[in-house]
Amino acid sequence: MTYLPGAEPTAQLPAGPPAPRSETAFDASSVEVDEQREAARQRVRFVAAIENDDAEPTPEDPEVARIRAENVAMRALTRRSHSRAELERLLRSRELSEGAVQHELDRLERVGLLDDAALAQHLVGVLQERKGLGRSAIAAELSRRQLESSAVAYALELVDGAEESGRAEELAVKRARQLTSLDHDTAVRRLTGFLQRKGYSGSVVRAAVERALPHQRGSSVRFE
Repeated sequence: MTYLPGAEPTAQLPAGPPAPRSETAFDASSVEVDEQREAARQRVRFVAAIENDDAEPTPEDPEVARIRAENVAMRALTRRSHSRAELERLLRSRELSEGAVQHELDRLERVGLLDDAALAQHLVGVLQERKGLGRSAIAAELSRRQLESSAVAYALELVDGAEESGRAEELAVKRARQLTSLDHDTAVRRLTGFLQRKGYSGSVVRAAVERALPHQRGSSVRFE
């Protein structure tokens, strides 16, 4: 460039600061990332609150609701086995959504942690061997546990009549040792009541009592 005589080139001005962004301008991708991060932080805080037994908020997010349902269910199953109806009642008591409740129940059934048929059969064995209960008392306990009726019916079919009679006789003989100070009629009444409360039928009770307390002449006790 050629300058006129007496003219000097002007100094080049330094580059100024960038023009300010319009107040209405925004970065959509940045906002989306921030929202995702905040949602993740909320989930972490929520799960931590559950694990620490803090107050549990009622979540709006279905994913958070499923996380909460899983935590509640797994903690319950760690303590003891539950029937599907028992666990459903527990989850509903936590004010979880219907979708979250059913999703968790179905998930547990798929992985084998919730099985009414298996639980009913297990309880039959426990109630027979550990508590010496008869069929009617076992049926009442299975009903109390809210097991499916088909699972209860199948489990009760597994109760062997001969084994039940033998178990009743064994209980009767042991109990009779505590009744030696009583007269025969009183001992029979006490032993009969004991076996009936255990859930044994009349015929099983009668045979067990006669085995444990042989009939004596003059006894007026009658079995009903």
